[in-house]
Amino acid sequence: MRTFSKKNIILITVVASLGGLLFGYDTAVISGAVGALENYFITKLENDPKLAVAAIFQFKIIISLCIISIGLLFGSFILKFFKKSTAYSIIAIILLLGGALFYFQFLTLPGELTENLKNSILGFIVSSALVGCIIGASLGDRTANSIGRRNGLILAALLFMLSAIGSAYPDMMNIFLGDSLSSFIVYRIIGGIGVGLASMLAPLYIAEMAPANIRGKLVSFYQLAIVSGMMIVYFVNYFIVQGQTQVWINQTGWRQMFLSESIPAFVFFTFLLFVPKTPRFLVMKGKDVEAMHVLNKLNPPENAIDILKDIKASFTIKKAHWLFFGWGVVIIGLLLSVFQQFVGINVVLYYAPEIFRGMGMKTDASLLQTIIVGAINMIFTVVAIFTVDKFGRKKLMMIGSGFMAVSMIGLGFALFSGSTGLLALLLMLLYIAAFAMSWGPVTWVLLSEIFPNSIKGVMAVAVAIQWLANLLVSWTFPMMNNNTGLVEMFNHGFPYWIYGGMAVLSGLFIWKFVPETKGKTLEEMENLWRSTKKIKVKI
Repeated sequence: MRTFSKKNIILITVVASLGGLLFGYDTAVISGAVGALENYFITKLENDPKLAVAAIFQFKIIISLCIISIGLLFGSFILKFFKKSTAYSIIAIILLLGGALFYFQFLTLPGELTENLKNSILGFIVSSALVGCIIGASLGDRTANSIGRRNGLILAALLFMLSAIGSAYPDMMNIFLGDSLSSFIVYRIIGGIGVGLASMLAPLYIAEMAPANIRGKLVSFYQLAIVSGMMIVYFVNYFIVQGQTQVWINQTGWRQMFLSESIPAFVFFTFLLFVPKTPRFLVMKGKDVEAMHVLNKLNPPENAIDILKDIKASFTIKKAHWLFFGWGVVIIGLLLSVFQQFVGINVVLYYAPEIFRGMGMKTDASLLQTIIVGAINMIFTVVAIFTVDKFGRKKLMMIGSGFMAVSMIGLGFALFSGSTGLLALLLMLLYIAAFAMSWGPVTWVLLSEIFPNSIKGVMAVAVAIQWLANLLVSWTFPMMNNNTGLVEMFNHGFPYWIYGGMAVLSGLFIWKFVPETKGKTLEEMENLWRSTKKIKVKI
């Protein structure tokens, strides 16, 4: 029975992890298309002032709608953390200050394609999916509790398929009011919603299915799936452009890159139809018999009854206030998400071919180097899978922070001094290896473990914050890296020093504030937060 249970758990984990594969695929597919997208969309604007004026106007509308959507979602989060009077005061202050800043610093900009505005549009083309990720992650808790973890993943798969086709042919499938650039951005946002849902629901699904003694390893498979998706699309992008002219890549090649995502999306959708709902969701819906049936398939018979009792006990407080366990667990979860992005990982993943081209490599060579980046990412994620339950979460995270800090700061100095050859490549690979064995997979493990069931909705906030941090980093990188003044002073080294500094702070944060969760059940973690809560929250 034990072998049978393990096989079931592994099969379910693999299926759920396909959500991570699509997450990685969608994240990395843009990397091979950045140059072509810039040529296809931005160059047209540079050559046609009238087209630029219309595109800038639509860009302002899209950004405004995105900010309003994100603002509404985060406003709903604030209402769950504070009393209504306090929450409304905080929201009002943010609206006044943020609205004024947004109006005077963005909306009043003239319809002229300046260097900063051009870099901003390019940055948003690359990072627009992240807006959808924020929305999807923000809705993850409601989705998980209404239609369930598994059905939420099915919805994500459908959104992946729609986005893949729409992003490949934004002109032919333009059902929106606007030009093809606006259509492309909207379809990328739709795909991002799928990524956001999957980024919360897939690790949550796995964590709720897996026994405590192997949960860290199985949730880490989600990160392995992410990097596997990246690795696959790096090869796909490379074979699409190999031997093709730059003109063909700029007109047709990038379309094939996005369209290719529809294949794994369809596979994900199909397989999800055959996996069960999680026991915790079934218990939450009052379906104890079905929950017991699932537990018997996943655990030894002698343990299934006890696990069901623990699950039911954890739902004694079904709708606990999000601060029921104090601010500590909330802040730790949010900062885990922020630091995972502020160390700059997605700059490397999104812009790797452009970074390599900036080092003087041709398109084929830069994409080949990106495959090497993907291989290192995958290899060291496997290392994390086999060490996260042995060495513990804290140790891996602190080691990763140290090596990331050294490699990013070193890469900044290498670029500053003009050493863009082997040294820069080795430092980038060291950085990828350090992230892949620590902050990449272990962050997802910790996020799935630290939040008690009664406030599991806070995980949606943490994942949404993660995508917001990702958006900020990815959107601002072209502004820093392509800014004429910064390039003249630092020769492209400036942003990497920023990320290196963040890596130092991330290590200090783990050392001082994050508890070790290795070997603890989800219910034991709840007891930990109960025992460490020092301030009683008035609700």
